[in-house]
Amino acid sequence: MNDKSVVVIGSGFAGLSAASFMAKQGWNVTVIEKNETPGGRARQLKENGFTFDMGPSFYWMPDVFERYFNQFGKDVSDYYTLKRLDPSYRIYWEDGFTDLPADYEGIKELFDSIEPGSAAKLDKYMKGAAYKYEVGVNKLVYKPGLSLTEFMDWETISGVFKLQVFSSIKKHIAQYFDNPKLRQIMEFPVLFLGALPEDTPALYSLMNYADIKGGTWYPEGGMYGVVNGMYQLATELGVNFKFNETVKDLVITDSKVKTVVTDSATYTVDAVISGADYQFTEQNLLPASYRSYSEKYWDKKVMAPSCILFYVGLNKKLKQPVHHTLFFDVPFEQHGKEIYKDPKWPAEPLFYVSVSSVTDNNVAPEGMENIVFLIPIAAGLKGDDEELRNKYFEIIVKRMEKHLGESILNEVVYKRSYAVSDFMSDYNSFKGNAYGLANTLRQTAIFRPSCQSKKVKNLFYTGQLTVPGPGVPPSLISGEVVAKQVHKKIK
Repeated sequence: MNDKSVVVIGSGFAGLSAASFMAKQGWNVTVIEKNETPGGRARQLKENGFTFDMGPSFYWMPDVFERYFNQFGKDVSDYYTLKRLDPSYRIYWEDGFTDLPADYEGIKELFDSIEPGSAAKLDKYMKGAAYKYEVGVNKLVYKPGLSLTEFMDWETISGVFKLQVFSSIKKHIAQYFDNPKLRQIMEFPVLFLGALPEDTPALYSLMNYADIKGGTWYPEGGMYGVVNGMYQLATELGVNFKFNETVKDLVITDSKVKTVVTDSATYTVDAVISGADYQFTEQNLLPASYRSYSEKYWDKKVMAPSCILFYVGLNKKLKQPVHHTLFFDVPFEQHGKEIYKDPKWPAEPLFYVSVSSVTDNNVAPEGMENIVFLIPIAAGLKGDDEELRNKYFEIIVKRMEKHLGESILNEVVYKRSYAVSDFMSDYNSFKGNAYGLANTLRQTAIFRPSCQSKKVKNLFYTGQLTVPGPGVPPSLISGEVVAKQVHKKIK
C-alpha cells in the first residue's frame, strides 16, 4: 500500500471498475456516491415483493466480465452464477414473432427459413465479425484514446480495411441479407451503441458476434448481481465507500485538484477519477478556466438515446413469455428519425420488454410476473410528466396485449415510471441520456472526450461519455483503462 489517495466519483460499473484497479495498484481509494446504493444506472428497485433491475438488462460479452474478475485472481463464479438464455430473445413483427435460438446451427436454420441461402451468408458475415471482435474488443477498446499513435501498430494498420471503420453497418449488412426481418435482426445490436445503423461504423458488426456467438446470459440476482459482485470485490480490496454523499466542488491549486468537497466532508487527494456524468463534472464542479470542453462543444455532441422505463408488477403469469422481447411491429425508420434526426416524442414507438421472472423465481411473488418496459427516445426531450408517461404506457401495453392475446393492463398491481427528468435528477445525466455518447465514427476512440483532463493534471474520467463507449462491458474496460493512466501519470 502506498500513501497516495484517489477519490472516485460515482459507483456505476465504470466507477467500481476504476476503484478496484486503483486499489490493486496500492492506492487508498474512496468512492463517493450520491445515491444510497452502488450501481449508478444499474441500481435495483424493490417494492411490494418485486425486484427490478432499473437499468441494463442484457448480459452480453461474458468473456469481458470473466477477464475483469480474473485480473484480481477471481472468477465470475466466485460472485454470481450465469445461465444462458434460450431463446436469446424474441422479436415481434407486424405478422407474428421470431425466436432467436441460442444455438448457432439453430440460428442458421432460422435464417434459411426466412431467406433461402442466408445461412451460408451468415457464416461468411460472422467470420468478419469474429475478426472485428478479436481486434476491436481485445485490442482497440483497451487503449486510452489520447493519441492517434496508439493505433499505429502493424496489426491495426494492416487490418484497417477488414475492420471497416469508414463504412456503415447498415450498408455492410445489406451486402449479405435482403430480407427486411434479417436486416433488422442484424441491425438490432448496434442500437445499444446509440446511433442509427447508417451512422454506425461496420466495425461494430462485432456486436453481432457478441449476440450470436457470445450469447445472452442472465446473472443470478439480475444485473444487480453483477453490481454486488463488483462491489464485494472492491471492498475486499480495501476500497472505502461513502453513500448518500454528494460532491460539491473540486478545489484546484496549480492546475491540480487538491481537495474534493462534498456536502458532508472534505478529502485531500493525489488524483480524482470522475465516473459521474462528464459534462456535469466539468460544467458544475470545475471553474470555467479549468474546463477542457465548452458548453458549445457538448451541445454539438451526438447523444445516445434516453428512454421511458416502466417497472411493472403483474398479478398473474403470462401464457408464453420469454425473458427478452423486442417489439418491431411498427416501422423503425420513423421512430429512428424521431430519436436521432428530428428529436420529438415518438408517434409509434418500438419498445423492449424484459420479463425476468421467467428465469428467476426470486424477483416476483409466486404466481406473479416482473416486467420492465423500455421505449427509446431522444435525449433532451421536455415534458415527461406522468400524463405523458401514462399515455405511452397504454400505447405499448395495448400493442403487447394484441400480440400476446391476453390481458395485461387490468392485471397491473405495481407500476413505477422513469424517464428523462429522472435520469437528470438521479445521475446528473446530460440531456437526460440513458446510454452516454453515441458511437458514431466522429465520436469513436480519439474523437471522444478525453479520459484525462486537458487542464487539470490529476483529474481523470471514466464511463459512457469517454473511451471506449456506451454499454456495460465497455464501462468495465473504461475503469481499467483510466486506472492505468492515473497510475502511469501520477508519480
